[in-house]
Amino acid sequence: PLNESLYNLRPQDAAFYKDLTGIEDDATLKQHILDVQAKAYKVAPYVCIYLFSFTRRRMSGLPAYQQVVRIGREHKNPIFLDVGCCFGNIIREVIIDGFPAARTIGTDLHQELWDLGHELFKSSPETFPARFVGGDAFDPEILAVAPPASLQTTEVSTPDLNNLTSLNSLRGCVSAIHATAFFHLFKEDQQLHMARAFASLLSAKPGSIILGAHAGAQQKGVVNQVYWGIEVDMFAHSVESWTSMWDGEVFEKGTVKVDAQLREVSEDVGGDERYPVLLWSVTRL
Repeated sequence: PLNESLYNLRPQDAAFYKDLTGIEDDATLKQHILDVQAKAYKVAPYVCIYLFSFTRRRMSGLPAYQQVVRIGREHKNPIFLDVGCCFGNIIREVIIDGFPAARTIGTDLHQELWDLGHELFKSSPETFPARFVGGDAFDPEILAVAPPASLQTTEVSTPDLNNLTSLNSLRGCVSAIHATAFFHLFKEDQQLHMARAFASLLSAKPGSIILGAHAGAQQKGVVNQVYWGIEVDMFAHSVESWTSMWDGEVFEKGTVKVDAQLREVSEDVGGDERYPVLLWSVTRL
């Protein structure tokens, strides 16, 4: 069962939700968020929904976030892709910070979560023109592995974002890709597969970036982690293995700059457990 006592909005998160929903009263806002949470948890019983992680502004805490903001404001026709976008919170964060809304795309296994995002933030496809591509990122019809784009390849034609049904149409076009709490859901070979697939979408333009955060470790390997009494086995990379995967395996060595750091992070909701989290970015040179 869901645990209402885990609800704990920080002032900056309350301001974000009040601004977007128009609900000023704290109690009304809390009930609104609890209602949507209950519906979402029936669709997908994710830990991030259970722990109210979706109520926190997380993107702005990533060390490379300002690079994304800069791309949104300065590049011509930038494209932002959020992988595992759930309600579309992260996309709403980057839009507030100046990324053009019609140039943002979310992808998730569950279309219903995206639709519930409209309910959560009291938006509609008209007021919130971000695009959505539903489906399994391991389905090659949705996202296939291809070599990274290079500046030598012919000019990539800009895809029609209005009629997007597959991420493959975005090959070589995406300026910034965000994936948090995503890679650690998969085994080592699957993480490499996903990294290669993302790399094929990234624009070859210097400064284009892939960034995110997920469970990490001092030494790469399978780690057994207990989250709120639930035991989870997951494959975690170290700073060194994550860096060498991107710079050498995924991209040709020396063509990207990888910034990765391991931090002890708490879930902020009561408990004092701290988890090693890898915060990272991969930038085209």
